[in-house]
Amino acid sequence: MVLRGYVPTSEETLQTLAALRLQSLNSDFSTHAPFPRLEELFPPHVLHARLPPLPHQPPTKCRGARLRAGLLAGGLWGQALAKQRAERDQRLRGRLREEGASTMAAIVEKWKLLQGMGRPEAMAAYVALVREWPGFGSTLFDVDLHAVRPRLGVVEGQPWQWATLTPLSLQSPVGSGPQHLWLGIGAKAVSLYKPGEPEPLDSFCYGRISSFGASDSSTFRLSVEDRDLLFETSQVDEIAQLLNTYLASAAAQRLPRPQEPPVSPPTSEPTMLPQGLCPAAGPWQHRPPVGSSHS
Repeated sequence: MVLRGYVPTSEETLQTLAALRLQSLNSDFSTHAPFPRLEELFPPHVLHARLPPLPHQPPTKCRGARLRAGLLAGGLWGQALAKQRAERDQRLRGRLREEGASTMAAIVEKWKLLQGMGRPEAMAAYVALVREWPGFGSTLFDVDLHAVRPRLGVVEGQPWQWATLTPLSLQSPVGSGPQHLWLGIGAKAVSLYKPGEPEPLDSFCYGRISSFGASDSSTFRLSVEDRDLLFETSQVDEIAQLLNTYLASAAAQRLPRPQEPPVSPPTSEPTMLPQGLCPAAGPWQHRPPVGSSHS
């Protein structure tokens, strides 16, 4: 979850989490301790985010311009452009190695400060840091929210509209296009997160969810009270299975418990066992009376 970038927190905290992981794996710092690869300790996307963005090349507008560009690409200009791209990629790889080395050095320094911390203590500290995020414990899915509309029957014939989310509100579903979000499914609620943001845009307890289903292999619909939310995702089946599990659990908790039958008061009469089920007499039942003699 942390390495996939699903815990939005500062780089300082991510480095501390990596140091705690090293402490739990290898105990105290040692130059002879095995070092995992950086991508096994630290989210790779954080390092990539430090790199400068690639220059944007506007597309050619007309067929003649595309033809000239194609001819140039096959000649000297094409060779020069390929060389420039190779040099740029090499610079980016070098920059990425530098950023990785700097991050690993910072993690090792934090690891040294944990000397004497036991493995259970390091694991507990790791979990305590991750639990500070409100979405801890939820399963997160990458989705594109394509549309929100009032449910049919509430506003008959209302067309799908592009979705614009404001924090803790889905009441203004008019916007410019689909949004990439995290769909968090937990034991208590379903939440929508903007990637990298610690607080959810909105949360729906299971009592507010009236239905859900798959329109096709990549489209998922979630009906929340008077709204239908339409998502595009490659994990439709996984989302549906998890929602089924949590909804069934929530429904079971709401069901009234059956009343236990009244317990009859104990009676003083001895319990009569059916014939043939009486226990055999034990040795203590055949003791001779006190004072008797044996021949």
